[in-house]
Amino acid sequence: MQISEETAAVEPNADRLADFIMFAQRSFLLDLSKELNKGNVSYAQFFLLGYLANEDYLTMTDISKKMGHSTAAATGLVDRLEKLGYVQRLHAADDRRKVMVQITRKGIEMVTRLRNSIAESIADVMVAQESGSEEDIQPIYSQLREFLASR
Repeated sequence: MQISEETAAVEPNADRLADFIMFAQRSFLLDLSKELNKGNVSYAQFFLLGYLANEDYLTMTDISKKMGHSTAAATGLVDRLEKLGYVQRLHAADDRRKVMVQITRKGIEMVTRLRNSIAESIADVMVAQESGSEEDIQPIYSQLREFLASR
């Protein structure tokens, strides 16, 4: 397979970006894991909170579809989050059998706090990259490598 000149020109930067994404992803997931453990929340539960933070409510069927789980598994996720105070169940006025799940203020605060933490880390990297200076970007890569090596 022959590589075009444009592809050859950007490959070094693409390789560096791929390395960065791999390091950043792992770093963000590890930080997220620490925070979630403090609140006794699993990744699946946090992802559900993320969905709920962008909706007025979701039905159990909606949740099972979005999460790729059975309705029974979705019910388990919701049960745990409800016990922790991150979500509440409501019943539709026109059909009491229809259960609607809504995120609480406590749930929104958790999602917002973790999202903001990730956004701050990304902003630091973007500022360094916008400067276009290798001297500004390289310490970030080095810090990420050191951070990940220390774990």
